[in-house]
Amino acid sequence: MLIIAAGVWAYHNSLHGPFIFDDAPSISDNPHIRHLWPLSAAMSAPPYSTVDGRPVVCLTLALNYALGGLDVWGYHAFNLSVHVLSALVLFGILRRTLDDEELRHRFGGDTAVWLAAVIALIWEVHPLQTECVTYIVQRTESLMGLFLLLSLYGTLRGSRSVHARVWYLAAVVSCALGMGSKEVMVGAPLLVLLYDRVFLVSSFRELFQRRAGLYVGLAATWLILAALVVRTPRSATGFALEELTPWDYLKTEANVIVYYVRLCFWPRPLVIDYSDWPIAHSLKDCVVAGVVVLGLLGATVWAFRRWPAVGFLGAWFFLTLAPTSSLLPSVGEVAAERRMCLPLAAVIALTVVGAFAFGKRLIRKPQGVVLGGLASGLGISLFMFMTIQRNRDYRSALTIWEDTVEKRPANARARDNLGIALAQQGRVQEAIGQYEQSLRIKPNSASAHYNLGNALFQAGKTPDAIRQYEEALRIDPADVKAHTKLGNVLQQLGRVEEAIGQYQQALQLQPEYAAAHNNLAVALMAQGRLPEAIEQYEQALRIKPDFADAHCNLGFALEKAGRIQEAIRHYQRALQLNPDLVDAQSGLKRIQNTQ
Repeated sequence: MLIIAAGVWAYHNSLHGPFIFDDAPSISDNPHIRHLWPLSAAMSAPPYSTVDGRPVVCLTLALNYALGGLDVWGYHAFNLSVHVLSALVLFGILRRTLDDEELRHRFGGDTAVWLAAVIALIWEVHPLQTECVTYIVQRTESLMGLFLLLSLYGTLRGSRSVHARVWYLAAVVSCALGMGSKEVMVGAPLLVLLYDRVFLVSSFRELFQRRAGLYVGLAATWLILAALVVRTPRSATGFALEELTPWDYLKTEANVIVYYVRLCFWPRPLVIDYSDWPIAHSLKDCVVAGVVVLGLLGATVWAFRRWPAVGFLGAWFFLTLAPTSSLLPSVGEVAAERRMCLPLAAVIALTVVGAFAFGKRLIRKPQGVVLGGLASGLGISLFMFMTIQRNRDYRSALTIWEDTVEKRPANARARDNLGIALAQQGRVQEAIGQYEQSLRIKPNSASAHYNLGNALFQAGKTPDAIRQYEEALRIDPADVKAHTKLGNVLQQLGRVEEAIGQYQQALQLQPEYAAAHNNLAVALMAQGRLPEAIEQYEQALRIKPDFADAHCNLGFALEKAGRIQEAIRHYQRALQLNPDLVDAQSGLKRIQNTQ
């Protein structure tokens, strides 16, 4: 109960926040996801989105949408539930491990319960976890973490149960679900294997004699991950970041890992975006951090021979970080606090158990219990307070990006996102200033040029806006939104043929873009090409059936084509979706007056 209460209290602000990040998939654009049928559609996402190729996460988002639309309360409640459940599973693993044969003489009985509770509570309320819990789409990390912990727990329980097969099946299913949540799960079968060897059996031979079927099942989940990776385009992963080589990335990650470790003990400042993290192009840029990381790796290997339990914690730390912090870089994501979701547990466990063992030698039991309780309570309370404070930065897009720019003023992407948040608040001139600063830092940012174009158009500076859209397309010719927005501006200027060309390019790149179909139809209507316009409106509504403006526009086109009853149905549907849609109201009145 204490673990549940602590989690809810630490993250209670997030349950009421209005903030959903823009890189979550546009669930409402997909009618199959909205109605959860067929299931395969509910487990898919737009290409290149954060959850593309992560079907389990897609399904949870679809369920949230089906139950509550875009009301963020349900999304936050789900994320918090996953995090609290993860803390409970972690507690179960720790308690049983500390009270098992290998460690019982030092940490068994009530001591195991209290140590496990302290570790789980600190892990649960630690400020480093805020991004995984409060940043809605980053449930990718927390769900993957939960399934990895469940895989371990199933193996642990199965090793001591008369219903071993049931527990082992649960472990394999959990591992498969983790593979469908995030690619970092790739190390889970190896972690389970190491845990089994260190804590449950005396040799690898005994391990495979007892549980060969389990490991065949766990290894088979790699096939699921491989299939998802092969079929999923990942423009955000690879060696494209400033011509970053694997060697450069590895050197850079040495500095990042040391920074992560520091944040475990003093989590300030916390930042949601590290796209400006300096790249280590030479050895001198990472020599100190490299020595530290190599020392930790060496200590892990050595500990496996002397203190296997400590070695396992080191392996836990490095194996859960390795997929994102070794050789394969993610563009714009050299560092991310959410990656410490699982590695943090190893650091906390080693610190708490180490402090207990050290204190036990120096301090007699009555005083030691009091001092240990006070230290644990102080640490938990401090981290909980810091987590509550951090959650306040997530109140809105504006506050989180203001916080990021304040802490990392040279972060071009953060300034770009702050500009978007300011523009949404109607503070257009301030937004323009942020976009311009972003472009001074990173002149070849297609996103900043595109967003600056939007702000300039909103400020009435149409020629300047066109130049910014064109520059964005010069840098990134595949920018669908830039093609569409440029088409909109050109259409408003009466340059309809050029606008049609932009819409057609957008649809060549993304045929399922409902807004481009609708806008192309408007342009075709302006040229009197009524049948083609009707076809485009119908395409838009096939993709997005709840597109109120498209229903209204189609109603007008059908009215002009003399298909009055169909026009009435679309006007009525538009008003069901948006009762304040004036054009739909006018259309119905016009039809009534002529009948």
